[in-house]
Amino acid sequence: MTLYENELYKDDVTGVASLELPWEKLRGKKLMLSGATGLIGSFLIDVIMKKNEDGLNCTVYALGRSEERMKSRFKPSFFESGQLVFVKYDVKEALRCELMDVDYILHLASNTHPLQYATEPISTITTNVIGLKNMLDFAVDHGCSRFAFASSNEVYGENRGDTEFFDEDYVGYINSNTLRAGYPESKRCGEALCQAYMAEKGLDTVIPRLTRTYGPTMLLSDTKAISQFIKKALNGEDIVLKSEGNQFYSYTYVADAVSGLLTVLLVGESGHAYNIADAKSDITLKDLAGILAKYAGRKVVFELPDSVEASGYSKATKARLDGTKLKKIGWNPGYDIETGLTRTLSILSSLND
Repeated sequence: MTLYENELYKDDVTGVASLELPWEKLRGKKLMLSGATGLIGSFLIDVIMKKNEDGLNCTVYALGRSEERMKSRFKPSFFESGQLVFVKYDVKEALRCELMDVDYILHLASNTHPLQYATEPISTITTNVIGLKNMLDFAVDHGCSRFAFASSNEVYGENRGDTEFFDEDYVGYINSNTLRAGYPESKRCGEALCQAYMAEKGLDTVIPRLTRTYGPTMLLSDTKAISQFIKKALNGEDIVLKSEGNQFYSYTYVADAVSGLLTVLLVGESGHAYNIADAKSDITLKDLAGILAKYAGRKVVFELPDSVEASGYSKATKARLDGTKLKKIGWNPGYDIETGLTRTLSILSSLND
């Protein structure tokens, strides 16, 4: 069974496609996104294609390096209809495309897991800064109506102990003179670059800030803790915790991440950043490991990371995001942490049958 044939997954996609959003803004429009086969981008494409069944007629230009990978992920009918178009592209290069214009651009491409931060630090920074600049230049040159840059909870740095939740104006501590700083600092630079293009080029930009996102569209190569826990649970193995597990983080199920992203794109105020987060999905790492260990009928074991792994890990011990601002413009999350984890495991286990 493919992912898009799974009934639970189809329910998730239909749920987002059924939300009361100003979909008419996308009717007959051209939408371009990088990171099209990633955890969030692939789910978003499935949602747009679902809306196209109801006459949205939105053409998605999906940027990626591998056409084979793209076509193995999505329904063949998406490409046959002409509503999903593969564009071969590496975001670190200037984007050259025959499109005369494009209405919306979502820049989702990024190195997103700890092992990449540690082993590909240059690529991590250049994708987030040079890659973003290339996309912004394309947006300006092709009449883009709105540009969304997918930022991260990592821009807040470490909690200084002065707040329980990070709102969009919080500025925590990051030691920029470290290898691990490449990811959060480049995301911060990316946000500043969006503001620069607004001021100098008149480009309408919005910034959805994503939390630690998970779901059945996760990549098997992902080395984030939650992804590793989920894979261990699916394999019926002990959950390996490489710390005491006291880190207290916000998480988001992929369906909620995409509904939040679409809300920011279609309703958000120009120039503003929005946290996509809900307190019902906040949990400590050890409690998260415990839920998944219980599912697998196994136990949580503690293991020290090696030096390469440790260099890629976030040093933040508390990173809970305040989603109030996004909720005020209409976003309503549909999944708490246990529901999201259960759906993820149910869907992925069916793919292994």
